[in-house]
Amino acid sequence: MQAGVRNGAIAASDRKRQPPVAMLALAALGVVYGDLGTSPLYALQEAFNGDHGVRPTPDNVVGVVSLFLWSLILMVSIKYVLVLMRADNKGEGGILALLAQIAGDKAETAGRSTCFWVLLGLAGAAMLYGDGVITPAVSVLSAMEGLQVATPALAAYVVPATVVILVLLFMVQPFGSGRVGVVFGPILAAWFVAIAALGIAQLWQNPTILQAINPLHGISYFQRNGFAGFVSLGAVVLCLTGAEALYADMGHFGARPIRLAWYGLALPSLLLSYLGQGALLLAHPHLSVRPFYSMVPEWGLYPMVALATLATIVASQALITAVFSLTHQSVQLGFFPRVLVLHTSRSHKGQIYLPLLNWLLMLATVAVVLGFRQSDKLAAAFGLAVSTTMAITTILFAVLARGRWHWPWWAVIVVAGSLFAVDLAFVLANALKFMDGGWLPLTLGLFMFMLMGCWFGGRRLQVKEGQDRQLPIEALLSSLQMNPVARIPGVGVFLSESADGTPLVMLHHLKHNQVLHETVLLLTLQMQDVPRVKGERVAVQRLGEGVARVVARYGYMEEPDVPEVMARAAELLNLPELEPLCTTYYLGRQTLVPAMGSSGFKRWLIGVFGFLRQNERSATLYFGLPPNRVVELGARIEL
Repeated sequence: MQAGVRNGAIAASDRKRQPPVAMLALAALGVVYGDLGTSPLYALQEAFNGDHGVRPTPDNVVGVVSLFLWSLILMVSIKYVLVLMRADNKGEGGILALLAQIAGDKAETAGRSTCFWVLLGLAGAAMLYGDGVITPAVSVLSAMEGLQVATPALAAYVVPATVVILVLLFMVQPFGSGRVGVVFGPILAAWFVAIAALGIAQLWQNPTILQAINPLHGISYFQRNGFAGFVSLGAVVLCLTGAEALYADMGHFGARPIRLAWYGLALPSLLLSYLGQGALLLAHPHLSVRPFYSMVPEWGLYPMVALATLATIVASQALITAVFSLTHQSVQLGFFPRVLVLHTSRSHKGQIYLPLLNWLLMLATVAVVLGFRQSDKLAAAFGLAVSTTMAITTILFAVLARGRWHWPWWAVIVVAGSLFAVDLAFVLANALKFMDGGWLPLTLGLFMFMLMGCWFGGRRLQVKEGQDRQLPIEALLSSLQMNPVARIPGVGVFLSESADGTPLVMLHHLKHNQVLHETVLLLTLQMQDVPRVKGERVAVQRLGEGVARVVARYGYMEEPDVPEVMARAAELLNLPELEPLCTTYYLGRQTLVPAMGSSGFKRWLIGVFGFLRQNERSATLYFGLPPNRVVELGARIEL
């Protein structure tokens, strides 16, 4: 009875320590909705400007605004908030969470059909890198362009000011986002309130735009404009940028706070902002070049530019953090080479910093700003990456719903098929903007997909070759009984990718050195298709002849810690505490080379994989091993 009371008291205490839902919703505004929230700065103007813009006639304005409103409702409220947020992986979302559920724990050994879905998922994830480059550029640049609306003489300073802000943003990344993250939510809350107020002011003067709530105006817009109306979907998709972040970041806050923030403030504010811009254009169509800042009274332009700059910095920070997390998850799932990951917070494991990626992002983002120089030109390049990722996410959801959830075919077609039809329309409309800048995110995405695809393909070849060469552990133990080898004091830890058979590095060690430690531990680190492993992480099995197998399980959001695993294994095996000076870690390094007669594609794949393998972060550093106790044994394998 007392134990029950204590457990109840602990549970109640845990509930008290959890932040209120309202506080989590406020924090979610800053992290989740930064990109979606700052889209009104540049999205609507793109529909009426450039080579593919339509004339801002009253009917066109009402039709375009109707498309914006219903895109937010259908694609964000229904697709992401209502449907996809149910496709979480133990609370985590995002395209890699979908992929992990489809592929399972052993993607490298999966069949061809699963391999296809893995590659498709990697293509969608790769496109997010293009999003990570363009979002900071277009967001901050569009905010700073308010300066030239306030004072045309300041137009020459827009690009330099944007570059300075972006450089400073990337320079503070090593300090972590935790210290400034507490103000992200209030800044975005103030931003949403401000854009809603501007929209209401315009609606009060011209409520005719409320006709756009009727979706029939969006349909008649296509009938009236024909092909030009279809092409303008490339501008409409800009109001959806950041929807993937909403899904990917659900693990940080949970579904309920994200939904509360969306329906309670973000969605109403966005709808009012687009309605307000439409009301302005009905009265003053010549202001279609910069409708957002044209809503702002003259006395409020500079404060609004300042608030917009803060909001876009928050949006940029959220995308940078998302790219860091995406790369970290890719490494843990085996889809990307090991890179240096620094944790910037002792209390929050999710706050990480990737130095190499940070500086590459900075150079790419600054180059994009200097190359395009105007937000409307960048906006043309923006939609292709966003729409492609959204379409791939829908396909993977359909595969998950049918394969894992066993939905009937008619339900998959009705739900996923309807959403994919809209996604496909967005992709095709944005593909027409390829020469206007759409090549940029596509090029970035294809480059990242090449790296991730070659790494995944190389890993599959390596794992298959290792399985073919592997000796059953029973055969090794039997050989040790019949032909004992010299044993030396201490512990030998052999790292192995497989939790069965004999590690190749151990066979090479025996072949060349003819000696074993008194205690031999075969260590396997298994990455599970869950974000974090609950319960006992380490499992041990005594095999005989002083050999034991140790298997440690980690989720794709966690960081392996070999010394910690070894300490727990020693405890479970009733071994004395492992002395660092008496423990030797053996790592295998395999070099793949194409065999004679290999196809050109296979040679290219192995060549890229080999280059990445040579330049990835050292396993010694990645696993936290003492450098002076590590022995690496190499092997050259022809494939």
